[in-house]
Amino acid sequence: MDRTIHFETLGCRLNQVESEGAARFFTDAGFPVSMEPFTAKSFDESVALCIVNTCTVTAKAEQKARRIIRMLLKSCPNCAVAVTGCYAQLNQKEIMAIDSRVCVLGGQHKGSLADLPPLLKKLLESGENPDGEKISSEIQKFFDKENTSAVPGVITSPFRLSTDTFLNHSRSSLKIQDGCNCVCTYCRIRLARGKSVSLAASEVLERVKALEKAGQSEVVITTVNISLYSSEYNGKKVRFTELLALILEQTEKIKIRISSLYPEIVDENLARLFENPRVCPYFHISVQSGSDSVLARMKRPYRIEAVYRATELLRKAKGSPFIACDIIAGFPGETDEDFDLTMKMLSECGFTYVHAFPFSPRPGTEAFKMRPMVPNYETDKRIARLEEFNKKSKTDYINSFVGKTLPAVCESVHRARLVKDRVIIHAVTENFLHCQLVFSPDDKNIPVAGSSVLVKVIRPLEEKERTGESDTLAVLALGGVGAA
Repeated sequence: MDRTIHFETLGCRLNQVESEGAARFFTDAGFPVSMEPFTAKSFDESVALCIVNTCTVTAKAEQKARRIIRMLLKSCPNCAVAVTGCYAQLNQKEIMAIDSRVCVLGGQHKGSLADLPPLLKKLLESGENPDGEKISSEIQKFFDKENTSAVPGVITSPFRLSTDTFLNHSRSSLKIQDGCNCVCTYCRIRLARGKSVSLAASEVLERVKALEKAGQSEVVITTVNISLYSSEYNGKKVRFTELLALILEQTEKIKIRISSLYPEIVDENLARLFENPRVCPYFHISVQSGSDSVLARMKRPYRIEAVYRATELLRKAKGSPFIACDIIAGFPGETDEDFDLTMKMLSECGFTYVHAFPFSPRPGTEAFKMRPMVPNYETDKRIARLEEFNKKSKTDYINSFVGKTLPAVCESVHRARLVKDRVIIHAVTENFLHCQLVFSPDDKNIPVAGSSVLVKVIRPLEEKERTGESDTLAVLALGGVGAA
């Protein structure tokens, strides 16, 4: 029986990128790899190792990680569970106490996962038929060396987990920056990921070219804090604006999607580059609040004026881009007036969607002890207002594209499946509309996962019609029309 490797990934796009990179090392070593999330009903005796890539942004994220670890121990009785990521960096003892089959690699040393496949292969081929506890014990010896040999706060091999093939994502991704030097009072990620490091501009260019050569139609540029990207190229200083210019100059077809922006870096020079049709009309801005007084208490490196300016420049560059943002509701000291300013900002800036988070006090951060705390019931009301904003804003945005034809990529995460004698394909447009394409089973025009298509937007899907993350009904505009 082949022993398989299973991945569970929580949190940000960077974690997804790093899991894909680690999975590539295991597949290259001959291991079967699965990345589809397990459920409580899953059971697989063939799994030798489960790798859980964790998040620490909220207490709920850590709670979810513990739940998944316990589920994997039950679902895969012969496996060891290797836990890495931000939660693992900050709470190693707490995680290891869960079970003797659990081993922990600090998130700052995640690149060492690349060295794990040969070690595991040697162990499994030793003839001892090791159980999960033995596998965990041997892997932990390796992890201990990695956890203790590095300089505290410095990421080791931050860009080693790179790949030009992706098992569980249709759009390729490239990490160009990791870590953060800011001191935002609520953020634990900077403690987990360490100081900012950047991938050399020359290496970025080579990796994007390799992705284009491998047939990838799009690359998502991922970072922790894009405003901190810094490198040199041909003797000149390169920040993100200069890097994007170089990418566009030295590639031909591949589209560029930016995973997250800080508002203060969006200026006229960057906006002019965004006018290029190869830059996807989707932008996510890290905002957090529409009140300057709250931003000051958060120690964010910008004020609300920068958000207004950034959204104006993005619209000038792209016309009707999808613009999303993060908002934290219930930050200590946030008044009703502060939150009203946030709602005003969301409306006036024309945000399409808000990733709304209730404030979660994180140990080791300045905000953990800040007072006065906003009562939970008040925070819940503010989250509800943000969700109501989302429903209207997202629906209005989709309606503005009804009847229009848009480039899209068919998803591999939501693979084709039969629902009531119909085949459902999920696709994501260049402006990030998650579409549902519906076909009859005998249709010969059903596109494959990862293929580029043109879709015609039909209408927003109602709640009862949604499947997975799709919120838009569309049909193929070229190459045949699916049943709607």
